[in-house]
Amino acid sequence: MSSDRVVVHAVPPEPEKRRAIVEYALRRGFRRFAALEDDLLPEASERIRVTEETYRTPAGRTIPRRNVGTPEELQAAVRAAQPEGALAVRWTADRVIPLENTIADQGSRLELWVTTSRVAEVPSLLGALERGADVVVVELQNPGEVDDLEAVLDATAHPPVSWLFAKVVRVVPVGLSDRVLLDTTSLLAEDEGFAVGSRASALFHLRSEAVGSAHSRPRRFRVNAGAPHSYVLMADGSTRYLSELEPGEELLGVRDSGRTRGVRLGRLKIERRPTVLVEAMVGGERASVFLQEAETVRLSGELGGVAVTSLAPGVSVQVASFPPARHLGRMVDETIEER
Repeated sequence: MSSDRVVVHAVPPEPEKRRAIVEYALRRGFRRFAALEDDLLPEASERIRVTEETYRTPAGRTIPRRNVGTPEELQAAVRAAQPEGALAVRWTADRVIPLENTIADQGSRLELWVTTSRVAEVPSLLGALERGADVVVVELQNPGEVDDLEAVLDATAHPPVSWLFAKVVRVVPVGLSDRVLLDTTSLLAEDEGFAVGSRASALFHLRSEAVGSAHSRPRRFRVNAGAPHSYVLMADGSTRYLSELEPGEELLGVRDSGRTRGVRLGRLKIERRPTVLVEAMVGGERASVFLQEAETVRLSGELGGVAVTSLAPGVSVQVASFPPARHLGRMVDETIEER
């Protein structure tokens, strides 16, 4: 599970102990920290300013903080937060059901933050109703709890991806293009890879290079993901452009069965290579992806991996369908047309 939605809040009363937690968490890959105005933070970090009643984001947005233990307190907190459009909750009694109820009731109308001092409950807060809180602020007392937090995030199961088969309708050489190689810190299975495409509404299953070819060795850590403008599905359910990715970020590794896990990016490499445009029909709409023309670039088909060089109209490949509208990578409810 991605740490992008996690904010670390070091809470010991001693400034030097708070700083030790922050520095250790930064080395472990965490970048967002809730801190007092006077606390020093490393330059590479993002500060969420903490007051008695609010969090304040770097953009100046105010998130009201409320303790909630009853349905009546929750309703009152939500009503009071509506002008801001955001609310940070600390559950003082039941946690899972009120969180699910709030997500189901408010949807995208309310940005929901949750504060907790229990590391073990972070996965359920991030994953409730397959969406979870927008942000979880985790209060930590010592650097050892950073290891515990990292462990529960890495161990978290991700919802499966539902694939459908789409008929290829066009495969057209388009000359030289930049293409992006994604090298991961994990070894990938033969049928494991990433969901990539030119449109957020339809992402193709691109397999790892775990097979290799007659002229190249297998590279079980690599996915040749295509052109830099393409979307790729991240572990937190958002999409990113391939060109935006940075080492250490967590992508959603997907099997052809739909089973998923979080996979860290170790390196991104961009080179110019001969490229083809692949188009397939998904629910009456055309989905597209630009891929390097090479035998080691494979999509998932009805009988397993299909090399790009073997694609032709009529071949079926696996595609995942999503709502088309995205804002900063996250699904939103709005009218949009992708071409």
